[in-house]
Amino acid sequence: MKTAIFGGSFNPIHNGHIQLVNTFIDNLRLDRAIIIPAYVSPFKEKDNSVMPEQRLEMCRLAFEDNKKVEVSDIEIRRGGASYTYMTLAELSEKYKGDEFFLITGADMFMSVHTWKHPEIIFRIATICGIPREGEDIYSLHRQAEYLKKLGAKTEILDISVMTVSSTEIRRKIREGRSISGLVPEAVENYIRKNKLYL
Repeated sequence: MKTAIFGGSFNPIHNGHIQLVNTFIDNLRLDRAIIIPAYVSPFKEKDNSVMPEQRLEMCRLAFEDNKKVEVSDIEIRRGGASYTYMTLAELSEKYKGDEFFLITGADMFMSVHTWKHPEIIFRIATICGIPREGEDIYSLHRQAEYLKKLGAKTEILDISVMTVSSTEIRRKIREGRSISGLVPEAVENYIRKNKLYL
């Protein structure tokens, strides 16, 4: 079983995230992708305005029609700051025999060697990267060569995905501007119904 892991704050999840996941599913012929919203991201300041359970629900809504995608509350149940090596170790125990792929955006691909216990991450999963729209893919290939020297397996897709910013989406909502086309309709409806990010 080829299983991808894609974690993040998803605050909110948007069409860029969805395109990224679907691109890897299609190109690497993945059997499933597990989306994992963080309880609180170790990379970002804690945002108390939206509950972790609400970000989890938005992820579920975003992928409700995709049979290859599961949304997991593993890090939300754990509480506190979760680190990728912990989550990968737990999932590799749960899904013994699976081949794991860690989906990252371009920024995260460039910094994965600085995360906590990268050697555990590299032992369990192939690190997957993809450039943003208009971004230089050669920097990703240089990073891939460096990661290989550290013992990592990598997969880079030479396909750019749309650039969408969760920060920009939150700003548009606060300003009363449309976020249509940036998030799935079900997610947009959930945000409006629950008056999130105002």
